[in-house]
Amino acid sequence: MTGQPFRLPQGGRIDRGHPLSFTFNDRRYEGYAGDTLASALVANGVHLLARSFKYHRPRGLLAAGVEEPNALVQLGTGTQEEPNVRATMQPLFDGLVARSLNCWPSVGFDIGSINDRIARMLPAGFYYKTFLGSPRLWMYYERIIRQAAGLGHAPVEADTDRYAKRHAHCDVLIVGTGPAGLAAALAAGRSGARIVLADEQEEPGGTLLAERRIIDDRSAAEWLRSTLDELSAMRNVRLLPRTTVFGSYDHNLLLALERVGDHPDARPLDDPMPRQRLWKIRAEQIVLATGALERPLVFADNDRPGIMLANAARLYAQRYAALAGRKALLFTNNDSAYRAALDFMDAGGSVVAAIDLRDAADGALPQRLRERGVEILSGHAVVGTDGYRRISGATVAPFDGARVRAAGMRSFACDLLMMSGGWNPAVHLFSQSRGSLRYDEPSAAFLPDAAPPALRVAGSANGSFTLAACLSEGFRAGAAAAASAGRDRVVAGRAPRAENEPADAPMKPVWQVPTGVAPGRSGKRFVDFQNDVTAEDIALANREGYRSIEHVKRYTTTGMGTDQGKTGNVNALAILAEAQNRTPPEIGTTTFRPPYTPVTFGAFAGYERGALLDPVRRTPIHAWHEAHGAVFENVGQWHRAHYYPRVGETMHDAVQREVKVARTTVGIFDASTLGKIEIGGPDAAEFLDRVYTNKFSTLKPGRIRYGVMLGENGLVIDDGIAARLASDRFLMSTTSGHAAYVLNWLEEWLQCEWTGLRVYCTGVTEQWATVSLTGPESRKLLAELTDEVALDAASFPFMSWRTGRVAGIPARIMRVSFTGDLSFEINVPASWGQALWQACMAAGEKYGIVPYGTEAIHVLRAEKGYFIVGRETDGTTTAADLGAGWMVDMSKPDFIGKRSLLRSDTARDDRRQLVGLATENPSEVIPEGAQIVGELYPKPPMPMIGYVSSSYFSPNCDSSIALAMVDDGRRRMGDTVSLPLGDRSIRAKIVSPVFFDPEGTRLRG
Repeated sequence: MTGQPFRLPQGGRIDRGHPLSFTFNDRRYEGYAGDTLASALVANGVHLLARSFKYHRPRGLLAAGVEEPNALVQLGTGTQEEPNVRATMQPLFDGLVARSLNCWPSVGFDIGSINDRIARMLPAGFYYKTFLGSPRLWMYYERIIRQAAGLGHAPVEADTDRYAKRHAHCDVLIVGTGPAGLAAALAAGRSGARIVLADEQEEPGGTLLAERRIIDDRSAAEWLRSTLDELSAMRNVRLLPRTTVFGSYDHNLLLALERVGDHPDARPLDDPMPRQRLWKIRAEQIVLATGALERPLVFADNDRPGIMLANAARLYAQRYAALAGRKALLFTNNDSAYRAALDFMDAGGSVVAAIDLRDAADGALPQRLRERGVEILSGHAVVGTDGYRRISGATVAPFDGARVRAAGMRSFACDLLMMSGGWNPAVHLFSQSRGSLRYDEPSAAFLPDAAPPALRVAGSANGSFTLAACLSEGFRAGAAAAASAGRDRVVAGRAPRAENEPADAPMKPVWQVPTGVAPGRSGKRFVDFQNDVTAEDIALANREGYRSIEHVKRYTTTGMGTDQGKTGNVNALAILAEAQNRTPPEIGTTTFRPPYTPVTFGAFAGYERGALLDPVRRTPIHAWHEAHGAVFENVGQWHRAHYYPRVGETMHDAVQREVKVARTTVGIFDASTLGKIEIGGPDAAEFLDRVYTNKFSTLKPGRIRYGVMLGENGLVIDDGIAARLASDRFLMSTTSGHAAYVLNWLEEWLQCEWTGLRVYCTGVTEQWATVSLTGPESRKLLAELTDEVALDAASFPFMSWRTGRVAGIPARIMRVSFTGDLSFEINVPASWGQALWQACMAAGEKYGIVPYGTEAIHVLRAEKGYFIVGRETDGTTTAADLGAGWMVDMSKPDFIGKRSLLRSDTARDDRRQLVGLATENPSEVIPEGAQIVGELYPKPPMPMIGYVSSSYFSPNCDSSIALAMVDDGRRRMGDTVSLPLGDRSIRAKIVSPVFFDPEGTRLRG
């Protein structure tokens, strides 16, 4: 345990009465409640936190918020481990465990730092250029690159944390609780509007948490406390601290991530609270008060630990009572850095000098610094820094805006360099909402321009950088948003007022400081700190022909890290503009995409993971299957009986027995999972004519017809039967896994294309249990259970249906078959499903009835050459390819996919077609998926002419059988082909896909 040598004896918003112990890189430290991991490390004098992505250079803190590019850590251990956590955003908690990333064997001594010495061999785009060599060498390079670079390690154990989702609707959503956001909330809240106020920080306040000026005759801290008390007392206001609004989508939908209890190692596993909650917020009006992010300066060796954004150093000192250094050097091109330096000094730090890029630093704030004895060197620039694990000094030289002069060069000892290159408004959400940006010359930043409807921007996010402007602009935006949301109540009170503050002198945008003027001062000038992109990389990309900023972004990877270029993107595009003799607005910005900050996969999943990832559906007869030893498989969401093994039987033994009995006596199958959709209405028949390839309008009530459905491309998407229940009512059957898809597909056509059809579709799969009896004895068995239905072939022909009681249960009986044998499908209300099954089993004992599962029915249907959508089809298959071309009625006026069938490729007769394969060795079963070649003794390379889609051993044929899709298969009947399997080849003959009862006499008997 160490002390906190850089902790101030007083001040800050930390709870000194609540000490916390934590571990960083296997060493224990102490902090306080209210700290972040970053501020606690600053207080403990830990400045080397990480190694850079590409060159493995030492890195420390650059910022204090979400824009931090360097200080990413691996947090936690075991099941609650999380990679790439920003130390600046991680609240400290007792027992926290964190480690540095991308370093080996340690952050202090990293072997990977050799990359910094061979940097000339690793220019921008070097990994793209390696693609130009041998593919085999690239595979070797790729492994090395992936091992050498990277960030955290994804945990290998299952995440034990809980995540939740929640929907919210509000009149006004306000993003940001800085001065502008709070003022907007006061105005909108007082109007009675329903408000959601979200902010990413642990506590609301934004810059007010480190502000010392006066608001409404009170200190900023007192005004903040009273404002939060007033908002908390309003029942129409919902405060969401620790909540990052990370995405803006159509129709005013915004997504936000709330860190409910983001202390993974401290929270017990049985804690019912979620770790994070994903909010989906639909707002009538939006006010963005997202603030601004400080820009770094680009100069030689600007990435050493101890080089920090000026406002970040101020924030650590004022909010966390932690000094980032004792002797600071200030480097700036604007007046805001002087305010940070003054506050830093008031907190107990010292400033050895201020280096100002402007020709004159004569504003009120620089004068205050002079009055405190700090030397200001205007018209100067930092041209290099010293130190390795932490900055120890800097070299300063005169600078006229274009050239650095060696004459007058000076050196300063320091352990902190506070830099500021101006401010970038956080316009990410504004841009995601399709707002346009304009370039503002005075601030050298992109500001919101044309806003989409129902959206307002206030405060620093709008380019208003003074406290007074933020308060007044936020209040007006809140009142206007509430009025636009329909709240007519007059807003009580006036806008908060801040004390007068001296006007800032104009800034001087300097996008890069030249190098090479001082001996040994030619170090790298970093633009993107996370991805190690330098100004030289951007210049190289420009020389190599990359003119667009979007292309430069991808070629150099600038702005592509987890920080999404929050600190570096404007510098990058401005440097590219200089290289092309253009201006920043001519270059334009890159695209802002959600999420604003990284979001865990667990938050997106919410409760929908593990057993809840996909609902498990069970048939009404599931309990019987389970009690009788069925082995189950997942078919879509259904848990279906795969086979029923007896004692000592393997799966092969059980399936062979089930298949044999189903053809010999009678088998029983649970077909309840088949999709069932009722289609009704005066135009139901016309609708089915358009949906199926064949006609259904000519089908008579009491009859059933088989149909195939095509997509608009003419390819098979599903098949099934439809029974005509009445003149205006049909019952459609689909494959088990496609029922929901088909129903949605039908609804899409009705609601979007054929809006004039009077048709309704209702999914009724769960309302019915279906028991299928198949085999030569199935008619006799069913006759014992009903005397209300004549079952002879003349009275009850194939492809018809009847109603009557079966085992005393009202039922609809269908004479259809997927086994190709005499079969009856009995449909009863779901609650009667198990009773019907048990009655059939009891009555069937004398016939030797056997339940069979999904594997047996696959064998039975393959014996008859029946295809399965998704097995014999692969998204490129037409009905004709499957041998079902006879079902396509081209005389119909139209049906879905008809025109696509007229394309030359779809209509050609040498397409890949369904055939059967008979192996030369009848006992040899071909592996499914095996590729087929035409040569009898193949040697690679060889053209593949098809593949095996289904393959089984048939006890009824006493041989192996296989279905395959083969190029021009029907004209290859009788040909012998080879199936290479690596260690051997199987020879087989192309035959008809119908192996059993080709005449179909059993089916219609």
